[in-house]
Amino acid sequence: MIALGNFLFGFRNALFPLVMVLLILMPGMPLFADPLTAGIAGTVIALSGQTVRAMTIGLQYIVRGGRHGRVYADDLVTGGVYNLCRNPMYVGNVLLVAGLALASNSLATLLCALVLAIVAYVAIVAAEEHYLRGKFDAAYEAYCNDVPRWLPRPGAMRGLLADTTFHWRRVILKEYGTPFAWIGILCLIVIYQLWRTGALEARWRIVQVLVAVLIVTATLWATARILKKTRRLVAD
Repeated sequence: MIALGNFLFGFRNALFPLVMVLLILMPGMPLFADPLTAGIAGTVIALSGQTVRAMTIGLQYIVRGGRHGRVYADDLVTGGVYNLCRNPMYVGNVLLVAGLALASNSLATLLCALVLAIVAYVAIVAAEEHYLRGKFDAAYEAYCNDVPRWLPRPGAMRGLLADTTFHWRRVILKEYGTPFAWIGILCLIVIYQLWRTGALEARWRIVQVLVAVLIVTATLWATARILKKTRRLVAD
């Protein structure tokens, strides 16, 4: 599992989007009679995943993006959302995958996407934990004993924001690409499903709204990227 996790960690940015596109195009039994209902349900789930990611980055960001395609961490971060569970970013990612799969309105896509995402992140976490145990030793073991791997303990979220600064600039700088990607993909999925089911013309106003959302999202992404590249917006 550790070897698989190291492999997936190194190639995840290329493999995950490709697999997700293939899964979305997979035919399957519809989950809802109306593809628009699937799109709304998928949006709610994906928004919850985005919220988890934004809260994680905004409260206490962890540098665990790897180095040269390998697992790497500068420090053992245990504050913010990392005080609730040890892998909040991956929890957010699974919710994003679930939201996009649900929007596809295909039971086969939803089941396959969830299974693949869970297996992939379990493997990646195994590789990361192996590395962190080797680097931080007893400190990491103590952290593992205190904080669950995936889901927070009941009542753990109380006081999360107390005496904690939320760094919204950091969220924009680190995260602006993620909402652009999943919102754009979700809009295209809904448009595709409307076309596939022959409802595109009847729901033309919905299509226009989705196209407008795509344009606004792309504009915000470009603005954030310009602000980042020109250093007009820096992390607080």
